[in-house]
Parts: sequence; C-alpha cells; structure tokens
Amino acid sequence: MASFIKARDVSLVFKSKDRQPVTALSNFSLDIAHGEFVSIVGPSGCGKSSFLNILLGLIRPGNGEIHLNGTRITGPGQERAMVFQEFGLLPWRTVTANVELGLELKGIAPAQRAERATELIKLVGLTGFESHYPHELSGGMKQRVGLARALATEPEVLLMDEPFAALDAQTRDLMQMELLQIWERTKKTVLFVTHSIEEAAYLSDRVIVMTARPGRTKDILKIDLPRPRDYEMRLTPEFNDLKLHIWEVLKEELTSRG
Repeated sequence: MASFIKARDVSLVFKSKDRQPVTALSNFSLDIAHGEFVSIVGPSGCGKSSFLNILLGLIRPGNGEIHLNGTRITGPGQERAMVFQEFGLLPWRTVTANVELGLELKGIAPAQRAERATELIKLVGLTGFESHYPHELSGGMKQRVGLARALATEPEVLLMDEPFAALDAQTRDLMQMELLQIWERTKKTVLFVTHSIEEAAYLSDRVIVMTARPGRTKDILKIDLPRPRDYEMRLTPEFNDLKLHIWEVLKEELTSRG
C-alpha cells in the first residue's frame, strides 16, 4: 500500500506549570493510502483528537513526524480540512455564507464562491436552505453545512473528529449513510475519529484501535465488506463478527485503565 499519509513515531506531551506532564501519544505510527477511509477508535484520552490536530498542523509533536504525499507537515495547509463535533458555524451567516467562508478567506471571487457553494449545498442535500441561518437548522443539517464548508476549498484530506456524536441516533445513522455517498463521489482521503465501534466498522476501509494513554497503535483491522454499503449490512453476521473483534481488542485497553 502506497502511503499518502505517513506518521512515524509521533509523541506528544502536554506540559503545565501546575501539573505533572501528560503523555498523550507515544511512538504512534500510521499509514493511509490515497482515497482511503480510515477510522480511529480508542479509550477516552488516548490522543485520538490530538493526533488529528497534529495532522491538521495546529499542534507540533514532541517527537516523530508526519508526511502528506511526501511532504512533511509543519503547519496548517489548504490540502487538509477538519469537520468538528461542535458544528462551528457562524450564527450571523447564512448556509451559503458559511459554506463560502473558506473560499472567501482565500480571496475567491464572489461569483465563483456562489457557484461552488451551490454545488456543495446540493451535494449535502440542503438545496432550498441556502438563506437559512444556523439557529433555523436541525443538528444534522448543521453538520451537513459543516461538511460542505470543509469540502469547499477542495482539500485532499478530510479530518473528522466525532462529527456525529452530538446527533440523535436516527440522524446519526442517516448522516453516516450520506457521508458514505459523498465519499464515494469525491474520493477524499478520510481520517475519522469516533467512540462508536459500529460507526467505525460501517464507514471504514480499515479501523485503527489505539491503546489507553499514552496512545499507540494496538491493532489494525481491515474491513472486508463490499461497497457501497447499505444500512441492512449492519444486520449481517459478518458485520457483527467485525464489531465483536474490535470490541474484544478495545476492551483490553478499557479494562487496563481500571
């Protein structure tokens, strides 16, 4: 497998004047192919989100390095975009204006911004809501806006930090299916952090299970399930066997924390 994203021996220690240092990651390594959908699961506090922020370029690791398509990551870049759990929409901007934000910051002309926003709003199923404000949208609709905004600048890598955790169960299932449809069309490289074993197994080509803090790679599971995937696939024995395998690996780490 040719590595599009390559992380080698990444370590991260959070230091404070008033507290003991906390090692979030220790010698964490990861390879992701171009266009691959990879999920990371692990105990709370194992450094999953911290790794995404390192990959985004917002945090510098204490040791190790990450390369994207052969170039070392040393800071933020337009080839990477994040979708957060908290939506992060600007309440005074409409759906269209929120989607256009990244393009506006890049200095793209208004006509081009509007054209791109219209395409993406259609892609995420929000046609007809272009002039609505965030407070007029449901949680699922807000997350679709966040996804469209992340895609607007045409990043090569989409980082997703528990993007559906705040949604109700039915909306979460719907968003998972819609995300897969969008991924099938765009073929972005996706790194998805989640606490849900079922979500990870359903979405991914591979699932990375991390150890308890300090986070390291404990197991890598290839998801050999056919695509495209429908909701009914979750009811198959093969899918439940995969979930059980991930759980058994993860349970060792959850138990080890006491």
